Amino acid sequence: MAINALYVKYFQKSKIFIYPLLDIKRGSPVLPLETYVSWGNSYKPEDMKLICVYPTRLDSVYIQFEKNVLLTHNRISDYIKIDNENTVVTFDFSDLSDDWNYFLQGRYSMLKDKTKRMILNYFDKSSSSYTYVNSYLYPEKFFYKYAELLDVNISLLESVGELCNKPNFEKENLTIEVTNLENINILD
Repeated sequence: MAINALYVKYFQKSKIFIYPLLDIKRGSPVLPLETYVSWGNSYKPEDMKLICVYPTRLDSVYIQFEKNVLLTHNRISDYIKIDNENTVVTFDFSDLSDDWNYFLQGRYSMLKDKTKRMILNYFDKSSSSYTYVNSYLYPEKFFYKYAELLDVNISLLESVGELCNKPNFEKENLTIEVTNLENINILD
């Protein structure tokens, strides 16, 4: 699929560049409502935590997913039922500190090749999402096309080096309030 237009709306960068690293297959019957890299004053982006908000469900599909995937995931650090509607699961990425820092800086092309492959493998190769994400991870292959779409000189894009903007940390911040996180963590 070719890129014929720029994707201009903001999208959660954590959902595109970090969530796929959990290796939870796309098309899973349970998906987070949203993902974040900070949570109020509890977690900052530098803490290297991916915060996923899942709908609280009681059906057997969700219960199996919760039991077999979420609660046994090797990256899980917190699991908090907020209320009857939301469950927040936090995953630790401190072992990928270089890639995490490149992500925070919006330097997606600098991610390790293994990380890039995991991200791309999450998306259907025939989808527009795959094509756009591929252009963000390997911008040098797409400078010409983006220069054409933006009507700018290709050297400008080469000097910038990236084709996707940095994460917006206000939009990547979860604002659900919990009275005391330490007392609610069920993993301890």
